[in-house]
Amino acid sequence: MAESAIDSNEDLSEETEDLEPLEPEDGGTFQQVTNLLNIMDSESTKTDTAGAVPNMRKTLASVIITEKATTEPCVVMNALIRCLQVPEISTQRTVNIYNILQEIIQQEGELEEQCVHRLVAIASKEMREILEVEGYTKAEAASDTLVALSRNHFSVVMYEMQHHLRPLDLTDEYVIVTLAKLANGNVFEFMPYMGITLATIFTMLRLVNEAKMRQVICGAMETFCETVQFYLRHLEDSVYPVMTEEQFAIKLFPMYRYFVSVWLRSYNPEVKLGVIKSLKPMLNLLLPNNDLREEVYDYVPLLLAEYQGGLEALFITQILRQILEASVITSTPIPQMQLHTIFTELHIQVCAKAPAQQQCSGQNVREIEHCFIALARSYPKELMKFFLRQMELSKEAIRVGTLTLIRAVVGADEPRMNLKTICLAIRVVKNSISDTRSKVRMAVLRIIGQLALSGFQDRIKGWGLKYVSMQLTLSTYKLTNRRESFHQRDLEEKMVHKVTMDTVKIITSSVSGMTNEFWVRLLCYVMETDNMEVLTPICVSLTNLAERQFHTTDVDANSASKSRHVDLPTPQKLLARLLVLMSSPYEGEGRGIAMLNLLRTLSHSIEPSMANMWELEIPLLVKYLEEHTKFTWSQKTWEDKLIQFLRHSLKKTQGSNWSLRLGKELNNQIESFDSPSPEKSFLYRALGFTLATGLEAEKVEVLLLELLYKTDYNKDFDREGVILCFGLCAQGQVKTVLSVLQDFEERIQESEQSWQIGAWRRDHPWRREAVKSALMVMYSCAALHCHWQALLTHVDTPITSKIIHHYTSSSQDICLKMAFMKSVVQVTQAIENLKDPEGFQFAQKTTLTAILVAIIKAEPSDNLVSPVRSMVMDALSHLSKVRPFYSAEENSELMDIGIHSVISLQPPAEDNESIKALYANALRALEQLVEALMQRQLDPKGLQEMVHFLEKWILSEKDWEREKAVNLLLRLLQSYVQSVGVCIPLKLGQFGTLVGLIAPCMCDSHKRTRVASTEVLSSLLDLHASQTCSSWDTSNELELARCKEDLQALEVEKIFSASTRLAKVACMQLNCDEVVSLIQKLCENIGAMDLQHDKASVTWIDTFLQMRVKELEDKVAEILGAILVHLPAVDHLEVRRHLIEGILLLAHYHQEMVLTSLLRQPLPMQSHLMEVWLAVAENVPFARWVLHGLMGRLQSRFTPRAKATSKADIWRQAAVDPLMTLCAIHLLIEKIDKGDQLRDLFPDLIYTLLMQLGSSQGPEAVSPILKTWRLIHTATLPKEVNQQRITIKSMQLLFERLDSERLARSLEQQGVWTLLESSSTFLQGVGLLARLCARNVEGQGQRLSELVLRGMASEVLSCRVSSTAFCVEFMSGPVLYQEKLLKPAVLQLEKGVDQSDEVLRVLSLRALGNMALGAPKKVRQYRKLLLDNCLRSLRDPGSTSVPSEGMEALTKILAELREGDTGYFFNAISEQCRSFFDNESELLRLQAFLLFRKLAKMARASKRRFFKGEVKRAWVPLMLHCLDPCPDAARACVETMYQCVHFWGCKGLDDSAGQSDTRGTEEMTAFQTTLCSVLTQKKPAVLYSFLLETMTYVKSNLSRIRIASCNLAGVIMKQMSEHYLRKLDFAALRNSLQELQLDSDPGVQRAALETLKILDSCGRHWPPASP
Repeated sequence: MAESAIDSNEDLSEETEDLEPLEPEDGGTFQQVTNLLNIMDSESTKTDTAGAVPNMRKTLASVIITEKATTEPCVVMNALIRCLQVPEISTQRTVNIYNILQEIIQQEGELEEQCVHRLVAIASKEMREILEVEGYTKAEAASDTLVALSRNHFSVVMYEMQHHLRPLDLTDEYVIVTLAKLANGNVFEFMPYMGITLATIFTMLRLVNEAKMRQVICGAMETFCETVQFYLRHLEDSVYPVMTEEQFAIKLFPMYRYFVSVWLRSYNPEVKLGVIKSLKPMLNLLLPNNDLREEVYDYVPLLLAEYQGGLEALFITQILRQILEASVITSTPIPQMQLHTIFTELHIQVCAKAPAQQQCSGQNVREIEHCFIALARSYPKELMKFFLRQMELSKEAIRVGTLTLIRAVVGADEPRMNLKTICLAIRVVKNSISDTRSKVRMAVLRIIGQLALSGFQDRIKGWGLKYVSMQLTLSTYKLTNRRESFHQRDLEEKMVHKVTMDTVKIITSSVSGMTNEFWVRLLCYVMETDNMEVLTPICVSLTNLAERQFHTTDVDANSASKSRHVDLPTPQKLLARLLVLMSSPYEGEGRGIAMLNLLRTLSHSIEPSMANMWELEIPLLVKYLEEHTKFTWSQKTWEDKLIQFLRHSLKKTQGSNWSLRLGKELNNQIESFDSPSPEKSFLYRALGFTLATGLEAEKVEVLLLELLYKTDYNKDFDREGVILCFGLCAQGQVKTVLSVLQDFEERIQESEQSWQIGAWRRDHPWRREAVKSALMVMYSCAALHCHWQALLTHVDTPITSKIIHHYTSSSQDICLKMAFMKSVVQVTQAIENLKDPEGFQFAQKTTLTAILVAIIKAEPSDNLVSPVRSMVMDALSHLSKVRPFYSAEENSELMDIGIHSVISLQPPAEDNESIKALYANALRALEQLVEALMQRQLDPKGLQEMVHFLEKWILSEKDWEREKAVNLLLRLLQSYVQSVGVCIPLKLGQFGTLVGLIAPCMCDSHKRTRVASTEVLSSLLDLHASQTCSSWDTSNELELARCKEDLQALEVEKIFSASTRLAKVACMQLNCDEVVSLIQKLCENIGAMDLQHDKASVTWIDTFLQMRVKELEDKVAEILGAILVHLPAVDHLEVRRHLIEGILLLAHYHQEMVLTSLLRQPLPMQSHLMEVWLAVAENVPFARWVLHGLMGRLQSRFTPRAKATSKADIWRQAAVDPLMTLCAIHLLIEKIDKGDQLRDLFPDLIYTLLMQLGSSQGPEAVSPILKTWRLIHTATLPKEVNQQRITIKSMQLLFERLDSERLARSLEQQGVWTLLESSSTFLQGVGLLARLCARNVEGQGQRLSELVLRGMASEVLSCRVSSTAFCVEFMSGPVLYQEKLLKPAVLQLEKGVDQSDEVLRVLSLRALGNMALGAPKKVRQYRKLLLDNCLRSLRDPGSTSVPSEGMEALTKILAELREGDTGYFFNAISEQCRSFFDNESELLRLQAFLLFRKLAKMARASKRRFFKGEVKRAWVPLMLHCLDPCPDAARACVETMYQCVHFWGCKGLDDSAGQSDTRGTEEMTAFQTTLCSVLTQKKPAVLYSFLLETMTYVKSNLSRIRIASCNLAGVIMKQMSEHYLRKLDFAALRNSLQELQLDSDPGVQRAALETLKILDSCGRHWPPASP
């Protein structure tokens, strides 16, 4: 003990030393690993919260650590080991570390020893610590890590485990678990340690008290044993010392013994289960050992005792089976003394009802059966004795269980049971055949069947067959006569019957030499039983027996053809029975094939003449049934095959009464079957066909009459069956049938007042209407099936006459109506089937039609209560096909009646199946009626009429009416396409109209309507493609199919998407005319239905326009007209928006046409039209484009009308109301996004609006173009809606967009808008506007200049005037010069000067003059043009403003020229200017003075002399006009005169002029006095001429000039020399002055008086010289 303690201390110290933390020499790896582990911990927490969802971050962190280990494995592992040593590490973190270590170990393989030792020590310690809930997780991870290390470091790990596995010392739980894992993962390496491991564990068993530890050891032992078995199977692969199987078994047996004797008796069920599971691999090693096997047998009672414990019996049974089968294989049976215990315990498991927790499962029973089979091989006699004793007990469960075990023993395959054992088993079974309990009977039957299957057929002959026959009869009787209250017994009896039938099938297929008694029993069973479910196996058995009997007879007699006969009932009875039953061939597990095979086998016994035919026909019938199932076969097809089979069979008996006898048997069987049933239905049909082939008409009449009397006409099924029977019989016996019907009517004493039908049937009296209904349909059915030649004779009379008679003479209830209509249909079908129907005229057609119309009109219009409505339409459909045909009016009437009677019906509720069926039938009948009526009008016109009938229903607000109408249209189109095809093409536009009618329904709220609409479109497209030979490829078909599928969705977006795609498919198939008709139809239908349909309509319109807009140039007016006509009636904004978008789309591609149409709309602008223009304004780029177009319309009025070269030109030149155009421009400018200043459009807009405003000022206010088009106004226009105000408002809005406060303020302050409003100030306003634009609107000069020049070249006077007014301001600035437009401007102005319009000439001259302001450097270049035009303007005799403007322009121009630049113009200008000094116009005088002053300044060297003469000639006017009545002219004249003084060459005058600062009268008199004194001295002759000239002004019209002339004359006379005074004509002067005394102006009078005084004074001093 001391030594062990020392060793423990040493180990502990070593372990502690090894676990010291590593030094951080990892270069930061530890920190990286720690961070990644932290990420994994945080993500693990999130995963726990959110659920078990894979976390990518956690996985990525683990992968990063593992990848790093590929380059530095030791560093990473040391870091992870160090992380494991961190105190208080979490469980999850520990598990994560171990998982990463396992991945590193797997990928690296060999590792450094130090790392391995440290990891083993840490993991071992972690694994052996106190286990808690979380500790198990850590221990499991540590254990798995050790196992992973063992793959490359097994010795290190195994040493650690063995170190903690000490004898007699209970080790830790996970040491055992890890050892088991090591053994499983390292088989050959572990084998050297296996012995010591097992021995050490065995020493611990007594120390184990905890259930958990016991389970661990049991699990480990299970693994150890499986490992040993693997090792023993692969001994040749082992390199270690070999241990034999015997050695292993010896080491295992003590543990087996301890487990069974001690631990198996534990009360813990988990321990028990663990022990049992470990025993199986232990026994695999123990049982092959001969010495230990006997000892294992000794412990079997302990295992059997566990059946009474709480353990699942299956596990114990499996162990017992293992032991028992080993005893058989090794031929060492278990001791006989244990047999009874084993028999009893196992038998109880099968027979007794154990506690609920030990219920025997099916698997346990199978295991017990194998145990008894093994026991039967070892102890058969003892086992059978035990079974016999058990069978003597009366308990049902014991007997059933015992019989079940006997069946298992009998059915055992290998090794084959000896005959003695089988005989003993049969003896036991025979003791129970008298037991009448169901389960016992079934068990006995199963044993009999098992004996037959196992080859012991001879052992069941006699007692076995008799027992089976008895049980077949007994079970059938009990099932047929069962009581309602015994459900459980019925179920048990059904099981007995089923087992019996299975046994019969087994016996008949395996037992030969069958007795005749068994054959007769089975055959009578087929003929008499009501239990149809067993007929299939019985027939199969009969077929097998018959074939065996035939085979036996053939072998014995060697003559098959003469001896193939079996005792049968009547052949006709058997054939009738089998034929009727075969009508439902899949009932009763497929009795049809079985019965056909039986018929084929018995063919020679039934009727030898049919045998050869049956050999050929029956296999074909069998093949049909084999190729189908009860889910795929057709009842009608099968019955037709049977009737054909019957027909061929009866042909073989022609000339005999075989068919009549068969008919009697069929007639006798009618009451054997229930009504309704498929068998009875076929029976009526077979009977009718059989009687049709009968040779004796009298006997046929008897059978038919008997059938009529015994039929219950109140039962629909029987009534219909008899009717069918009579109809089929009429195929060969039409006269007989009609005779029987008439005889029957007579016998029941028919009268119109009363029927005494009830007297014939006391059991169930007939109803009068029921019999009449049956008679009517019998007549019609006879007509339908009889020969055509007989039909021609009897169809009118008596068949149709009788039908009408029976209907009109009855109460006409629903059933009778239905029978009547059915009769009509059958009669007409018979007529249609005639070989030559065209030559037959149905005389009763009109009468029948009137009755049918009355019936359908009498039906309620709001609900559907019977099939009368549909049947009437069916009857009318058939009647329409027979001659004489209905007229067109009758067709229309019938169609209208039919459509109205069905489409208005509201669909039934989903849960009312009967009404739903009636509803569907009514729709089908309507389709057929309309289709039939249309057959007489198969052309486009007829189709259009049909569509016209349906249109109001297609556009109905009720969804069910739309659905039915669309489906009906689909049917019509399909019929039309099939009937007409490409023969008759549709009318132009008809196709588009049809598509437009149906298109909105593709977005209907009901799926069925959408699908039907799509089918209609598909039919229309097919028709159109076939008639136009247009392309219709596979891609279109696929797209159409996809759209159909998408239209069945519930999402509205998906539905509209599919509808749009359909529109695209259809669009490419229509020509332009069809597109127009489609759009017109869509527009017409807007508002007829709900919003969704309207949206669909506009969606189609938009789609068509988008795809075909470029091709619709010729159709724009029609399309736009359709949209605009219907747009005001559209209420929903979204629908209106789509229509407006369509208009805009048209405008994008066909602007001129759309603009013309829009501009031709009436004023005032209505709301819908306003919306169109507002929509245009929303799209700024498009709005700009439209503005260009609108401006073009206005500008076209000012340009020559060119010849139209395209359709766009024609539309562009079409007459429109300029006011409407201005309103549109105003609206667009107002509504376009305020952020867009329209700077690029500003010049064009300003120019256009100004030109328009200018045209409204003059006589051109109304364009002559408009004479060709009448303006329409819907109401009186408001005052503000006129061209002038709208134009000015538009210009105001345009300037507001420039966002220039200074410009806006200038416009208001200078009153530009007010000036523009008045025609008198318009040009002034234009000038101001042009000036402000030039100064404040940057970047627009060039475009404005170009537009102005264009306007100046216009042929329209107002445009030229307005443009020239604008140009006046531009010439005064550098714009034109900078934009290099000066030359064209000058040339245009030159033309303007030559015009006849005075205003234009004035403006042109003004603009030319402004050139000196805007481009002074260019004046000299254009001096000749300028001077010439200005000079010519001075010569205008009839105008004042033109010369005035010319002189003003010259004044400006001359300021920029030099004297030499003027040339000869100087002289002419001077002379012309001087001529205006005395003009009456103040303006002319003013401009003349200013110009003369400018000339005076220019006159230098070369022109001085000339101008000096001009000054001399102009001096008197200048001195006089210094007192001009016009102040400006007077001031200008004074300045000009002073400017010319220097030309006199007198310095004194220059000084005097220079000193005269004031311009008063006194100063002027002084200056004149000085001038006269100078002239007197130097040029007295000039002064003399001045006086004479001055006196001429005394007659001037201007009073101030007359005063001035008087004053000047006085001054001159005062200064005149004596010589020249004497030359004066004083008398003339005095007379002139005296006349002035009479002047109206007092000033003139005073001045004349003063001058007269001076004259008199001069006359006294210097009397005139004598002449």
